[in-house]
Amino acid sequence: MTEIKRRWERLSDEDKTQTKEQLIQFFENERDEKIGIIAADEILNFFLQSAGSKLYNMGVEDAKKAIKNRHEELKYDLDDLLDV
Repeated sequence: MTEIKRRWERLSDEDKTQTKEQLIQFFENERDEKIGIIAADEILNFFLQSAGSKLYNMGVEDAKKAIKNRHEELKYDLDDLLDV
C-alpha cells in the first residue's frame, strides 16, 4: 500500500524518526517535560507545515544564486581560454 505524503513532508522516514527522538530529548532535557512519540510527531508536523515550504524555497533560492555566481565565474574562465 502506497503511503500518501503531504506537500510539506520532505524529510525521509529515517530523518523524521531521528528528529522526533531529538524533540523528545529536547523536551526532557530543556523543559523537564516528558512527551511521547505522538506529541513529537504532531510538533514536527506543525513546524514542517508552517515553516517547511519557506525553508525549502530559501534553499532553492540560495542554490539559484550559487549557480548564477558559478556561471559568471565560468564565463571568465572560458574567456581566459580564448586564443586572441
